[in-house]
Amino acid sequence: MTQILLIFGSSASGLGALGVNGSAFVIQLITFILAYIVLRKYAFKPILKVLAERRDKIEQGVKLGETMLKKEQDLEKQVSQSLHQARLSADQMISEAQSSAQSIIKEAEIAASVRADLLINEAKGRINLEATQMKQKVESEIIDLITKTSETILKHKLDESSDRNLIAESLKDQQRVA
Repeated sequence: MTQILLIFGSSASGLGALGVNGSAFVIQLITFILAYIVLRKYAFKPILKVLAERRDKIEQGVKLGETMLKKEQDLEKQVSQSLHQARLSADQMISEAQSSAQSIIKEAEIAASVRADLLINEAKGRINLEATQMKQKVESEIIDLITKTSETILKHKLDESSDRNLIAESLKDQQRVA
């Protein structure tokens, strides 16, 4: 075969006319094929293997990034929902506190009203008691005054107990009439 290539390469009408040396071409072709086989076995496979591993790592990184993005979005949703729930809970607590405060205020008003009524009733009782005592004192003074007046008029004194009874009956009669 080399002879055919040599003849083909040396002829003036073939590749030789283009300035290509046939024997050099064949040697270069064989060297290229051997280099390709060696590179394919020892260089291309490891390089392709490294490239495949890198591609897998890149794909894993992209998938991990997408997963992280989804988790971030889910976490943002959860945070948003938690904040919303916290706001609702805080609003409810404020509402309950306000109603509780209003209830306490109403209870305090009722207690104050009851206490005021008790104080008023107690004061009325004391006033009535003092009025009764004053009335009795005034009655006693009037009886004494009438007794002294009667004594002065009659110029003699009846015994004091019968005198008082007479005056008390007289006052009662006057009160019935009035």
